[in-house]
Amino acid sequence: MPISSNTPITLTIAGSDSGGGAGIQADIKAISATGGYACSVITALTAQNTQGVSGIQAIDPAFVEQQLDAVFTDLDVKAVKIGMLSDANIIRMVASKLRQYQPRFLVVDPVMVATSGDLLLEQDAISTLKDELLPLADVITPNLPEAAALISSRLPENEQQMADMISALRAIGSRSILLKGGHLENDTSSTDLLILENDVVRMSTPRIATRNTHGTGCTLSAATASFLAQAYPLEEAVKHAKTYITKAIENADALQIGAGHGPVNHFFAGHFKPE
Repeated sequence: MPISSNTPITLTIAGSDSGGGAGIQADIKAISATGGYACSVITALTAQNTQGVSGIQAIDPAFVEQQLDAVFTDLDVKAVKIGMLSDANIIRMVASKLRQYQPRFLVVDPVMVATSGDLLLEQDAISTLKDELLPLADVITPNLPEAAALISSRLPENEQQMADMISALRAIGSRSILLKGGHLENDTSSTDLLILENDVVRMSTPRIATRNTHGTGCTLSAATASFLAQAYPLEEAVKHAKTYITKAIENADALQIGAGHGPVNHFFAGHFKPE
């Protein structure tokens, strides 16, 4: 039985990025930078850098389960963020463990579609994700290709078509959905829709001209979980996370990491405190 802690502990369940810009590494940086304590369960290893992924090694589901038991039986985890899960078996096992340990908050970033547009999960894994895991979530954070895959829809081309997805996304059963509109062809702004049970909150920020955006989705979802662990209400947690990732992107060029798409600047302010 874990000892109760005043420290806002957030667990990230995701894959490792050897280049340090996304996955577990980005999550730990984001949680730490936003005032939380990060612990982790690794579901896959990747050989990657700012120029791409050259290899993926899945972790045996039994060892992922062992990591989960180790964390939950000792640490007072207040929020969980889930990123890359490689197949239906590991999704089913993680969902079972979440039902067993019942963390207070759950954020799921459904990592399903590669930058190339290729699906990273087989259809049976997507079905398991929808049936077993997403209904447990306080908020899921799909980008537009992922949202389209979840509801078998065509990729939206404008904000009205994003809005047309709302009913189908609500039917998934998550408490809320942060539909990220960064893939829209808009030169001036990036608009996300926070879809609540009875409301939709539009969040728009200026589009930032930089190629250094590696780890953006991981960072946003991890920061959201971190703020939930700190007892911010859901809408506030998402808004603070959106502000944090926007500033991390604004300051990304200062890092000059790698020859490809570099990471965002997680520690642009040392530690980020919401206003």
